[in-house]
Amino acid sequence: MPPTASGCPRPPSLLVLWLSASTLAQTTPRTRTTPTPFRLVGYPRKHNEGRIEVFYQGEWGTICDDDFSLANAQVLCRQLGFVSATGWAHSAKYGKGQGKIWLDNVLCNGGEKSIDACKSRGWGSSDCTHDEDAGVVCKDERIPGFVDSNVIDAHVDENKVEEVRLRVVVGGAKRRMPVTEGVLEVKHKDSWTQVCDLGWTPKNTRVVCGMLGFPHERKVNKKLSLERQKHHFLVHSVACTGTEVHLAACPLEFSRPNATACPGGMPAVVSCMPGPLFTLHSNAKKNAVLCVPLQANVRLKGGARVGEGRVEVLKNSQWGTVCDDRWSLQSASVVCRELGFGSAKEALTGARMGQGMGPIHMNEVRCTGLERSLWACPFKNVTKEDCSHTEDAAVRCHVPYMGLEDSIRLTGGRTRYEGRVEVLGPGPNRTHSWGLICGESWGSKEVTVACRQLGLGYANQGLKETWYWDSSNVTEMVMSGVKCTGAEMSLSQCQHHKVLNCQKTAAKFAAGVICSESASDLVLNAPVVQETVYIEDRPLHMLYCAAEENCLSKTAASANWPYGHRRLLRFSSQIHNIGRSDFRPKAGRHSWVWHACHGHYHSMDIFTHYDLLTSNGTKVAEGHKASFCLEDSECYEGISKRYECANFGEQGVTVGCWDLYRHDIDCQWIDITDVKPGNYILQIVINPNFEVAESDFTNNAMKCNCKYDGHRIWLHNCHNGDAFSEEAERLFEKYPGQLNNHIS
Repeated sequence: MPPTASGCPRPPSLLVLWLSASTLAQTTPRTRTTPTPFRLVGYPRKHNEGRIEVFYQGEWGTICDDDFSLANAQVLCRQLGFVSATGWAHSAKYGKGQGKIWLDNVLCNGGEKSIDACKSRGWGSSDCTHDEDAGVVCKDERIPGFVDSNVIDAHVDENKVEEVRLRVVVGGAKRRMPVTEGVLEVKHKDSWTQVCDLGWTPKNTRVVCGMLGFPHERKVNKKLSLERQKHHFLVHSVACTGTEVHLAACPLEFSRPNATACPGGMPAVVSCMPGPLFTLHSNAKKNAVLCVPLQANVRLKGGARVGEGRVEVLKNSQWGTVCDDRWSLQSASVVCRELGFGSAKEALTGARMGQGMGPIHMNEVRCTGLERSLWACPFKNVTKEDCSHTEDAAVRCHVPYMGLEDSIRLTGGRTRYEGRVEVLGPGPNRTHSWGLICGESWGSKEVTVACRQLGLGYANQGLKETWYWDSSNVTEMVMSGVKCTGAEMSLSQCQHHKVLNCQKTAAKFAAGVICSESASDLVLNAPVVQETVYIEDRPLHMLYCAAEENCLSKTAASANWPYGHRRLLRFSSQIHNIGRSDFRPKAGRHSWVWHACHGHYHSMDIFTHYDLLTSNGTKVAEGHKASFCLEDSECYEGISKRYECANFGEQGVTVGCWDLYRHDIDCQWIDITDVKPGNYILQIVINPNFEVAESDFTNNAMKCNCKYDGHRIWLHNCHNGDAFSEEAERLFEKYPGQLNNHIS
């Protein structure tokens, strides 16, 4: 085995699943009298997924992802005691292994009883690096009667490190959230033990801080180091490089039974610096300012929880995504730390947090884990042949424990994802007790925050009345007037009345939520608008139906019908659902409205606003498209349409599909009859009243520079509202038409 930094043999990897084949085929390429042991290791993972490692010639090693397939995963999962495989992972998703790469170019047909029976380059023959270690995801169902008959080195399992925490020991100090400093403790057999500080380095501290959700380490408070309490050691020494995402991935030496633990040493003490988002909740305001970037060039989009989302980077003042080729935990950790979180829990591939719509800026990013910015890592530029948005990379970061979920709960619902919202609020005798929230101002943004605080994913629906759910012992309201932006971590951070003010204080009018593990996300295809714009002078006698639906400006009412015309700014709008669940109208079929002129039902009163604005934001014209019929016009390859308006059909927009409103459809316009020549901004907003919950509302607006000379019209710089940097967006609004030179 390779030595550690201290010269001691490296212990086998920890947090392993010690599983092996109970039976192996006798027709393997080489003769074996004992089964080949396999295990799942790495971070992050569950018991049924991880990096696959094999024990051969007395040493654990990995399998390269070259030519790896689901058939290979099927064979390995059965060897590990699971009924089948549901997927596999490439590019060291579960972290890079150590030692040998035992197998490469493995080719199974899926029916083999052992990986030994599959074709490969042979044991120990490989041209790979550990950046290419393969992993598997097995179905969480065990083979009946499976017996793990060949467990080896079982004593290592006794010394696994799963969780870490910091214990505050300063006498009389008020406990603040998040805890940034304290004695390091690791969980072992349902109890917490300490780590010896002999040879402890800042690199070790960096790894621990990353696990706890902090981007940086700092020097230990001297007073704290003098107030350590009883000693009970499990880990004798640690030798991290600083790039690991989990302490268990570092070389560890465990205290031996009946031996003196940590001779001459003390329990290790760790001190971390919180990121800017958590600075307000700590004592480190002064130091944390150093972590705030002057100009952020990376962000997360589409995630339900704090510290997760699709990775987007800023290049030439335009936001774009990152392709998931070679996407690893080390690269994901650089993103997390750059944004003020800890190391990465997961490096997600395959657009797990939804697809982006703009450019793809980076591919094959290869970070060591020590870089301060993702842009400091080696990467390749992207060509159209390399990647598509179905390969957008995403991350889940470690975030500090804030205890916010302890002050909110749901009651009365049919599942844990729904119910009446109860929060801890001020009660009698200055004590805090559970109470209800007034439902009057309750909406999608408030539900988004509540579901985030509960850890239940995305908002699905907000309820202003909850009389149909079982009543609980809690009947008093403690909060009203809640107004959130949607970005808050808890409802207490939203605006709300200082003094309870609720017209309907009965418990049946309390706020409720329905949360979901996935959500839709609508985005307008900006180039389509720019490519299809034109002006039409349409005779009034052809606009009776449009007038009935209030699709013309107010001055049309005083026109000399049926003579004359209206000047219309026409364009097509292609609305994509790039989220993770279908977009469905909030209203049920029973309340849809039949429109005889157009011959179909409209399921939403207001779905899109069309406005023409001056550079200072004054509205000079608007589209009065009162309501829409939602359906799948087209879909990406491999995705089937599910919604169609005709014949009172189901309405919605499927994930991976788009609803196209062609330029020649009634009301797909802005009436500009009364608009004078000049420079304007065309603005289109989807779901403007947040009537239906989405994973991301910031991309619902699209804007274009608009030049009108009285006869013709030009659109340029059409983009979604969050597609440019803040500097470029200010330039767009201040100097219409000057943005192209800035971002080229």
